[in-house]
Amino acid sequence: MIGRAMTQVAVSVKDVLREMEELKPVSSNQTEEASDDDASHAETRLGDNDSLSDDLGNDLSPEEMKVAQSAIGVVSETVVVIKELIRTITGLLKQEKPEDSGNFVDTLEKLLKLCQEIGVRIDELGACLYPPQEFPAMKAAFEKISSAIDKVQTKIESLTSSSEAVFQACNDLKRSLKQMEATLGCCSTSDIEFIMQNVALSCQEGGGTRSEFVSELDLSNTMFVICKSNIINILMDNKGIENRSCY
Repeated sequence: MIGRAMTQVAVSVKDVLREMEELKPVSSNQTEEASDDDASHAETRLGDNDSLSDDLGNDLSPEEMKVAQSAIGVVSETVVVIKELIRTITGLLKQEKPEDSGNFVDTLEKLLKLCQEIGVRIDELGACLYPPQEFPAMKAAFEKISSAIDKVQTKIESLTSSSEAVFQACNDLKRSLKQMEATLGCCSTSDIEFIMQNVALSCQEGGGTRSEFVSELDLSNTMFVICKSNIINILMDNKGIENRSCY
């Protein structure tokens, strides 16, 4: 039962991985077409739901693709972790001793819940990759994945000393998470709060353009500029600010 449930999680994570791998950068033709006739292009896409669905995810900038590639690494390693976990648990089930069955089953149920939690966060991570990418939500997702992986290792260690494969897979996943954290590290909570406060103030005062504001806060990090750009767009939408204002 538990092994089957974990397998279902693995299948779900693989589906997310497949969708991530289908993400593509915006083509030069798409960029030129959008520049020539944005309004007409948008109207055509809205009028054709199938076409809109097919095009979804095909307009990632090079920087957004870097984020997507980091996420693909995380999800790939997650699949390996779940597979190794299933393999280890299957082996343990054959060695289970009656006197240990109560604690053993309880630990397996906790491991299943952790796997399901990881699966949920992987779904969230995948959803955040479509433009505009949601950096804070991505960070929250991979931080929870990291926390769950630590608990998985603790639980497995309490069950068996022969868990090298699981631990190796978990450590590989942690490395992928750290790489993604390095990619998104420019957008910490304090960064976001600082950006939002300053954008709100700048827009209220009506001074400067968006590009000038971004330039002022430039930390020589392309990903930070993207994060700021997304936040600025969200702020303007929420405040009902016209595109020509503070843009």
